[in-house]
Amino acid sequence: MTKTERRNWSNQELLIAMNLYCRIPFGQFNHKQADIIRVAEAIGRTPSALSMKLCNLASLDQAHQERGVKGLANASRGDREIWSAFEANWKLKALESETAMQTLSLTNAEGVEEEKSVDYSAETVTTKIEQRRGQQFFRRAVLVSYDHRCCITGNPVERLLTASHILPWATSAKDRLNPANGLCLAKTQDTAFDAGLITLDEDFRLVLSDSLKDACTIQTIGENFLQYAGKPITLPSRFRPKEEFLAYHRESVFVA
Repeated sequence: MTKTERRNWSNQELLIAMNLYCRIPFGQFNHKQADIIRVAEAIGRTPSALSMKLCNLASLDQAHQERGVKGLANASRGDREIWSAFEANWKLKALESETAMQTLSLTNAEGVEEEKSVDYSAETVTTKIEQRRGQQFFRRAVLVSYDHRCCITGNPVERLLTASHILPWATSAKDRLNPANGLCLAKTQDTAFDAGLITLDEDFRLVLSDSLKDACTIQTIGENFLQYAGKPITLPSRFRPKEEFLAYHRESVFVA
């Protein structure tokens, strides 16, 4: 092991590692992955060391723990601290990690498309630049977690997909950019979810409102919703939706 690899990971490097963890599919955590190679070179680490760091972060992800994936099980104190910091305030830490990546000129490496429908009217402090970075971070993290497919229909057309918030934008500032507060939905399903016409039960099964059920005699409505009613969504590979967020949606947004 070289002297470079023996040095402790700085907070800046851990922010970058967490950002990379959120943007790269879990199955690509290896030293040959292009973004890992570029970032590793930029921060003075080897691709192997950076990919190992991502695997150690994966061991802290509840979704991986529930699936029995433990990464390398060698998470350091710094890994646990940065993970806890994100969990405590995703909005703040996600923006910090985007800023850290920006210093490497790698933030938009894969050309993330911006969401067009997010309402920022409740935001009074952050700048438009921060809003854009946060928006890109959330969309990227959610879509990657769901393998770029609608979790209800399986629609794989990325331009038709939305990173939908479970807790409405104005409800919880600190969780606005939390990937566990997101669902990857096709735009029709996203609109219905935001309007409270559909929700998910405790077992992640799709529930339709009575008004939507009544409209399911129309073929297009039935094809988009009725055939999926009572069936579980496809869960993400990481950042599983938090039950307390879904409970809020069922109780405060869903119109039974």
